[in-house]
Parts: sequence; structure tokens; C-alpha cells
Amino acid sequence: MSNTNTGGRAFPAPTTKPLENYYPGMTLRDYFAAKAMQALMTAGYWNWKEPKEDSDRCYAMADAMLKAREA
Repeated sequence: MSNTNTGGRAFPAPTTKPLENYYPGMTLRDYFAAKAMQALMTAGYWNWKEPKEDSDRCYAMADAMLKAREA
């Protein structure tokens, strides 16, 4: 899946600052990837020697979750 589908913003919030309309928050894709990373680490499956591989795996899971939302 292309990285262009971010799922939008996960937690946008209004602000009282006059020059900004809202705090954009993180993307839903980043939120899903963070949750996947938390699950891998909690379960003891995080590979500290190759964190890039696990990070890629987390984003692959996030992409799958975003795709499932389209169905």
C-alpha cells in the first residue's frame, strides 16, 4: 500500500491560538503503527538488533488496518 493513505488525522483538536485552526495531531496510520509496535514489544517479539524490520512490519500492519477500513 502506498504511504499516501494516512487515514487522516487521529486526534485533531481545536486551539485558542488565533493563527492556528487546530492541532493536526498524528495520522491514523502512525497511530495504528504505534499500537502495533506496542503489541510487539509487550509480547516480546521486538527485535532490538533489527528495529527497522520491526518498524516496517508495524507500518505494514497499519496499512492493512487502513485497507480493512475501506472494505
